Amino acid sequence: MSIKIDILTPEWSRSVEAEAVFLPGAAGVFEVLVNHAPIISTLDAGKIRWRGPEGEESLSVKGGVVRLKNNVMSICAEV
Repeated sequence: MSIKIDILTPEWSRSVEAEAVFLPGAAGVFEVLVNHAPIISTLDAGKIRWRGPEGEESLSVKGGVVRLKNNVMSICAEV
C-alpha cells in the first residue's frame, strides 16, 4: 500500500506514489506514512521529500498547503 500524491503548482502538475512523505510545516518538518490520519496543513519554504518505488525524490517549495485523506495527498505549492 502507498500514498498517492498529486502535486499542483502554477506551472505544472505531477502524480507520484510514495511510502513516506516529509513536509516542511510551520512547526518544522513532519513525516506522513501510509494510513496516516486525515490532515490539512500549511507548508513553509523548504523541501518536500518522498520515498517511493523509484527511490527518494524531492521538490523545493516556497510555501503551500497539503491535504491528506484515505492515502491520497494533494499538495498545492509555489516552487
